Amino acid sequence: MTDLSRVDQGKEVTLVRIGGGRGMRSKLYSMGLVPGSAFTVLSRGGGGPVMLRVKDASLAIGQGMAQKIFVE
Repeated sequence: MTDLSRVDQGKEVTLVRIGGGRGMRSKLYSMGLVPGSAFTVLSRGGGGPVMLRVKDASLAIGQGMAQKIFVE
């Protein structure tokens, strides 16, 4: 298990847990990022946002938030 900010571009991962508070979890759940969901890392941004492909949508997650999202 690793945090999302360390995942290589192009890799498909499965969300294991979210380490943030209730507000962060609620926001991510509303975007389709729930434990057990699979998604692809489009880019890590080199200090900028982490771009994800979740089902048919592209999402941008900030680095701080990405460090609290644990995947395998």
